[in-house]
Amino acid sequence: MDHSLNRSSASNRGLLETALAPVLPQLFGSWFNIWYNKSVVLPLLGSDAMRERFFHTCIAYNFVVYPLAVLVWLLLVFSIRPVLDKMLAHQPVQPHDLLQAQRRAINLPWWGGLVCAVGWLLCIPVFLLSLALMPGAMHPMLWWHLPISFLVSAFISITHSFFLIELRTHKRIFPILFADARADRTPGGVPLSIRGHGLLWAISIGICPIGSLLLLSYAPTAPGTNPAWFATFVGSVGIVFGLFTAIMIGRLVAEPIDQLRRAAQAVAEGDLGVEVPLRRADEFGLLASEFNRMVRGLREKERLSRSFGLHVGRRAAEQILARDPGLSGTEQVITVMFVDIRAFTKRAESCAPAEIVRVLNSFLQVMVEIVETHHGGMINKFLGDGFIALFGVGEATGSHAASAVRAASAMLEALRPLNERITAGCCTEPLAVGIGLHTGAAIVGSIGSPDRLEFTAIGSTVNIASRVEGLTKIVGVPLLFTSATRAHLGEDLPIIEFPPQALRGVDEPMPMFGLGAGI
Repeated sequence: MDHSLNRSSASNRGLLETALAPVLPQLFGSWFNIWYNKSVVLPLLGSDAMRERFFHTCIAYNFVVYPLAVLVWLLLVFSIRPVLDKMLAHQPVQPHDLLQAQRRAINLPWWGGLVCAVGWLLCIPVFLLSLALMPGAMHPMLWWHLPISFLVSAFISITHSFFLIELRTHKRIFPILFADARADRTPGGVPLSIRGHGLLWAISIGICPIGSLLLLSYAPTAPGTNPAWFATFVGSVGIVFGLFTAIMIGRLVAEPIDQLRRAAQAVAEGDLGVEVPLRRADEFGLLASEFNRMVRGLREKERLSRSFGLHVGRRAAEQILARDPGLSGTEQVITVMFVDIRAFTKRAESCAPAEIVRVLNSFLQVMVEIVETHHGGMINKFLGDGFIALFGVGEATGSHAASAVRAASAMLEALRPLNERITAGCCTEPLAVGIGLHTGAAIVGSIGSPDRLEFTAIGSTVNIASRVEGLTKIVGVPLLFTSATRAHLGEDLPIIEFPPQALRGVDEPMPMFGLGAGI
């Protein structure tokens, strides 16, 4: 019950603020109208009977037309309440009812302006007709000053009511009705455009004071009035209302621009969590919605990029994103590393799958960090119990062979503390690896079909590196590399030369090299 009352109270509060938005402009317009009538119109009512008719008309009009206008306005505003209450209570709303409420909320400023215009402009024929029906001749200047009085008051009331209603609906009603919808895409909604706001502002600060002064300059001077003082007063009133209108325009136009500017600056600085909480049916609503959609797209791309990098490797992801990710590749001189865990198949047969995964993840975590973080390599592919790493992809320097050899040496060094951590349970045997390196030209890029691509390296260099890794079992050492890699080292390393070894697919035996102590 308490929650229901709170929701109903919130709905009533927002609607009440919107319904009361035109009150202040109406008071301003009425104040100007009373002052103008007292200063100009009343002296033109020559007889007591004419003045009495004028006052009786005012009383009758205020007790008939204005209450009717207020009733119509309240019905228009509170017609939205049932939908607001349901949405605040998270209850389902019929699409037709929701659309009707959304359309009504967007068009409320127009309805408010229309009700206000009818209420004020109807005064002109009613008062003129009422006075014209009196016996005797009506002062001719009344045909000028009565319309001026009501026209200026109407302009003041209509323009300021429009802006205030718009401000209230944007703040109190739009966040509820358009919580999951775009106000700028509401069919039947007729929001005032940015150009329209400028035009209405010009009417408020231009037609109201300046137009009044022009009308007064053409109108005959009323008896007992000082034209200079009168014009000064009207101009001062126009300045005050112009400033008041400028403040409202600032909130309607300048604040959304500031919000968009701050959000754009945040995105430029890398903050993709920003969002513009702006629900408008005009161009600003469109801009805010498209900006939020753009940021969501950037967040999704960032998420995909990170996920992509986790699956193919950070360096591989950088290479793919830096070039056209189509079916293409370039020939580069690189160093290829093949790594294989010895007797892993036999180990997998005697251990639980969860234990095997734990050991493999621990091994790969250490090795990936050595290859990618410390030596600039790229883990290209995991092979179940090993992996392929590429060194020198996209690099102009020729130091990739030395980086690969040093990475291999660091990996062998890291096996000792790693085995101390993971030799538990069924994994009592320490891990041993074979590492094969070869340097040469390879095609590096994306291969596959337009629907499924893989970033990899292909060519004889890759095949030879795989064969060299297999030779480590025959030679009995954990690391072997070819003479091509030896030629690219370019620095004094403790290298051991082994007898030439026959490789499948290679005509002549190839010299093999390893590392001695000291590295």
